[in-house]
Amino acid sequence: MNLLFRVDASVEIGMGHLMRCLALAQECHQAGDDLLFVMATPMPTCVARVRSEGFRVASISAHPGSDMDASETAAMADQMNSPWVVIDGYHFAARYQQIIKGAGFRLLMVDDWAHADSYCADIVLNQNIGAEERLYRCREPHSVLLLGTGYALLRREFLEWRGRRDRVIPSVARRVLVTFGGCDPANAALTVLHALERIHEAGQDLDVVVVSGGGNPHHDRLQSAVETSPLAVRLVQDARNMPELMAWADLAVSGGGSTSWELAFMGAPSALVVLAKNQQAVVTGLAGAGVAVNLGWINEVSTARLVDVLTRLMRDPAQRRLMSNLGQKLVDGGGRARVRQALHERLPAKLVGT
Repeated sequence: MNLLFRVDASVEIGMGHLMRCLALAQECHQAGDDLLFVMATPMPTCVARVRSEGFRVASISAHPGSDMDASETAAMADQMNSPWVVIDGYHFAARYQQIIKGAGFRLLMVDDWAHADSYCADIVLNQNIGAEERLYRCREPHSVLLLGTGYALLRREFLEWRGRRDRVIPSVARRVLVTFGGCDPANAALTVLHALERIHEAGQDLDVVVVSGGGNPHHDRLQSAVETSPLAVRLVQDARNMPELMAWADLAVSGGGSTSWELAFMGAPSALVVLAKNQQAVVTGLAGAGVAVNLGWINEVSTARLVDVLTRLMRDPAQRRLMSNLGQKLVDGGGRARVRQALHERLPAKLVGT
């Protein structure tokens, strides 16, 4: 089975869309599928990341989400004889879906918050907690919904930790992981770093790792802050060992994007910041389920609130243990296999068995 992935990544939209497509692509590649990633004006770091998996990358010149984009994408899918097109991004609206479907392809749309006016994709995947059928009332009868964290897409490096239950919950959390995705346009990592410095000044012993993604425009400023920080802090750029860092951490501070599912799977107690509108329901849902603490919107959360919430969480081993257990129950690591199975089950009859 051939698959074409149409997905973008940038400082503005982040790298979460690409990372979860990579997770599904890894599953499909393992099953013997041939894959192509199509991107508009891709960042070099993104191209390198995709190619490091052995996947091909092509670019389009059309404006992302436009009719021309859809037509070019369909032409590439036809050229590679792909029955399926996978799209992931908020600029892929109802018209885009219609063009792909009208060209004769099966369509999987990875979604977060029902941003399109209507849906005609063969499969709509929303891996978020709280994803419900009512969000997709405006859909075609043939559209199948894959909803909830049972379909969370995790990359291969995380699945190697599946079944591990050896996390130690210390009485006081000392090791803190700070990570805000591949880009962090709001420089949230620096905001959290300043709060951790306040906690350190109050007498809390801390060992901190800050991860700066490959597309972070604030990396140099963050590096300068780390070099002059009174904390014991390491800055890791474009980390390829995120599961190990999450396993190491007693507590993680992150955004509410795809990283939140990885943290839950790894059983890492976490405090989450809302960085964009699409993350609000995720963070609220995870907090309601007891898996994470909701710190609020990044542009509204004060240093004083960060210090207060993080300090209390660091000193509450019972809450952190509960968060860890609930997170691992919520995300079991089987999501990408379930999605690939759904793709295969809906192949055109002449291709079943390929």
